[in-house]
Amino acid sequence: MSKVEAFLTQSEEQAVVEAIRVAETATSGEIRVHIEKTSTLPAFDRALEVFHFLKMDETQLKNGVLIYVAVKDKAFVICGDQGINDLVPKDFWESTKEVMAAHFKNGDFKQGLIDGITNAGEQLRTFFPCEEDDTNELSNEISKG
Repeated sequence: MSKVEAFLTQSEEQAVVEAIRVAETATSGEIRVHIEKTSTLPAFDRALEVFHFLKMDETQLKNGVLIYVAVKDKAFVICGDQGINDLVPKDFWESTKEVMAAHFKNGDFKQGLIDGITNAGEQLRTFFPCEEDDTNELSNEISKG
């Protein structure tokens, strides 16, 4: 079993996907989680690459949020598109990352991801509330590299 498959159990993965679904019910924003073993690039650079690959930069309101995890590297990044980045407090992504890191240090990767998703969802809901005609622009499934 690779490090990616061992990072979350199937039931934990489903709990994370459910957290994305719930967070997105109150917002037009999009949240994705991408997990891979390692990267030859710095984590932030790779997260941006994945952000574009997953077409997160193509949401109508530029309000996509990616949580990127490189398991073997013990690195993770939260990045948002311009629409959300322009509106959240300057320290928001870093404070969310700290909450996640506390869980990760205890080996509770599922809860770390869920808390990150929940925090991102709250900000998205504040700035991009769900509209009547809102559609889910991106998959809620965890992508893996």
